[in-house]
Amino acid sequence: MPELPEMENYRIQLSQLLVNKPIHSVTINREKSINISSNDFINHLKGSSIVRIERKAKHLLFHLSTNKILLLHLMLGGWMFYGTEEEKPKRTIQIQLSFGDKHLYFIGLRLGYLHLLTPQECEEELKDLGPEPTYYQFTEANFLDYLQHKRGNIKLKLVDQHFLSGIGNCYSDEICYHAKILPTRKIEDLQEIEQKQLYHSIRFILQSATEIGGYMEHPLYKNDQKTGSYNNHCKVYDMEGTTCSRCQDTIVFIELSSKKCFYCPGCQH
Repeated sequence: MPELPEMENYRIQLSQLLVNKPIHSVTINREKSINISSNDFINHLKGSSIVRIERKAKHLLFHLSTNKILLLHLMLGGWMFYGTEEEKPKRTIQIQLSFGDKHLYFIGLRLGYLHLLTPQECEEELKDLGPEPTYYQFTEANFLDYLQHKRGNIKLKLVDQHFLSGIGNCYSDEICYHAKILPTRKIEDLQEIEQKQLYHSIRFILQSATEIGGYMEHPLYKNDQKTGSYNNHCKVYDMEGTTCSRCQDTIVFIELSSKKCFYCPGCQH
């Protein structure tokens, strides 16, 4: 599932490609991926333009010239591609927004969605999300204070969108590895020095992964050399049985409440 760095990479690149371009046409191949009738959805979007793209947690918000918002959540398996009809992947397209001879294709939206909402409806939809860990307001002091009344397994708290926004299975494991902390430990058992290290690892991993382009397997457009580059930088995620680059122990895999969890027993404590 795309996490904060993947969605932020999408936001940055799509902002350069789409902002202020009129939407010439819309194609809906799966009505379950939207929240209103296809005709109403198409009629509202046709002729409008995207004036700004915002990210909150794992969502993208396409702010339209009509003052409404397209709220995107790709969920598991969802991705996007921008290009011509000839360039598009040989995959089933659920939704297509056309900008002249180029189109934004929404692919793999079996669980994901693209909903047309008012700003008030969008705010209500996202109101329960936790703090954004890459925002400037997310300071070390604020984080330490935030942890004072938090309890639970570190891994499971990191992927809890009510605790922090945008972190999923991959980056929770990479954060714990960078912090040299076992993901199976409890938040309430961390010493202050470990809490501080966890904070700096959250910031470092998410910012680094965003700069690199995240771990998405699929390019956003033809000859896209950035999207997915973080795949080669993972230290523990999906690395079961390989040798730890830091201590040469073996990376192990477990499940925590049905969540994948990878870590190094040699240098995570």
